[in-house]
Amino acid sequence: MAGRIIEFTATGTPQALAPKVEDYARGRGAVSVLVVPWESDKQTLSMAVTLVESDGWAIEHTNVGTVKLTDLGNNQTAVAILAHETAHKESEGLLAVLEQFGEQIQGRFQIEGSTAGR
Repeated sequence: MAGRIIEFTATGTPQALAPKVEDYARGRGAVSVLVVPWESDKQTLSMAVTLVESDGWAIEHTNVGTVKLTDLGNNQTAVAILAHETAHKESEGLLAVLEQFGEQIQGRFQIEGSTAGR
């Protein structure tokens, strides 16, 4: 991983928030988001963020980053958007796609009044 680009706090547990983030991404169409069970544990869910491009029958998934959902207790989750090293190396466009998606989910799920970081 190359580093955190966005952090905020959301309402709900990681298990409740993950399908909402997946559905939101599916509705936006720019990226795909999927829980990665082998990178998750009891307290933190890890979700891969991929850019999906298709050309006829060929579909290419490019890993651009990760959404980490960490249980804070009290029905709150820390959300961190982390850029994958390929997003930095291959193209500024990949990083921009991840940043835009991170800002969109922050705008949708951030608890009002909570602090956010970049």
